[in-house]
Amino acid sequence: MSLPLDTLLDGDCVETMARLPAGSVDLVFADPPYNLQLGGDLLRPNASRVAGVEEEWDRFADFAAYDAFTRAWAEAARRVLKPDGALWVIGSYHNIHRVGAILQDLGFWLLNDIVWRKTNPMPNFKGTRFTNAHETLLWCARSAESRPTFNYAAMKTLNDDLQMRSDWMLPLCVGPERLKTDGRKTHPTQKPESLLYRVILATTRPGEVILDPFFGTGTTGAAAIRLGRHYIGCERDPDYIAAARARLAGVTPVEDPALLITPSRRSEPRIPFGAVLEAGLLRPGDTLHGGRRGAIEATIAADGSLCHGDQRGSIHKIGAAAQGVASCNGWTFWHYRDEAGQWQPIDALRERIRATAKGRD
Repeated sequence: MSLPLDTLLDGDCVETMARLPAGSVDLVFADPPYNLQLGGDLLRPNASRVAGVEEEWDRFADFAAYDAFTRAWAEAARRVLKPDGALWVIGSYHNIHRVGAILQDLGFWLLNDIVWRKTNPMPNFKGTRFTNAHETLLWCARSAESRPTFNYAAMKTLNDDLQMRSDWMLPLCVGPERLKTDGRKTHPTQKPESLLYRVILATTRPGEVILDPFFGTGTTGAAAIRLGRHYIGCERDPDYIAAARARLAGVTPVEDPALLITPSRRSEPRIPFGAVLEAGLLRPGDTLHGGRRGAIEATIAADGSLCHGDQRGSIHKIGAAAQGVASCNGWTFWHYRDEAGQWQPIDALRERIRATAKGRD
């Protein structure tokens, strides 16, 4: 059976996934019912009623019933994942701990738990608990032997060149993005597209296949299309299906595939510090400054080594020795003054050489 790419499949997710080939999808993103166990109306201080999750699909007889439901969809999801595939699942304190234990029992390997910190959470109107301002996402490999995709460079670039942390500050789905029917929310728990954008950009490659067993109004599909990935959605509610199909019809992909890939430094040709001297960008006898205040100095030798006191070695070795640490990235530690008199890391000179080489190609 060929995969029904970019298709919303109508029906129960467990039955639908059972019809897909084993080992056929790269990523599963699951936003299952949370089993919120609501016991009455929630009112604002002005006595107006808060529209919560009242749908039948979020009601379970007891924890045992919810656990059986979780095990069924998780087993089905694991079967369709490729050996190096991965699963994301999102939940709240009501369900995520039970889900996590079941996933581990099934053989999934936990990679991260991500805290989605909502920048605009709903207040705790009764004042009886802390404001519930976050949800948790679990990122799991199919097994301990799996080697799932992680686009580290893309996440670092997305985060202003800082390592992406496991706490993500993103707003709830509001405004024009929130789908409505007759003035009411089409889906009570629609996730913001920014959340799925980050998940998909981080853990898939262009052209790969993402399966969402609880497709709802199609947020996963919308983010997948924008990022040049394929999606398969499972949904059984006819109103959600209609809303998702209408939504996805208006989403267009990026035209230039090259814009979907973040170049990795590791894939670029190695450029030694000596090449900076050969290019005449720095000269033997010039002084480099290290540290935030430039208090550490070293002199450049003709062979590209640095001299600091009675020590001599590579930009990395001398950078580490001068700081009294085990290792150092000399490209970012050492600085020089540019033509405008501004301090710049010597890595800027390496990038200049790379850019020149690409121009020749």
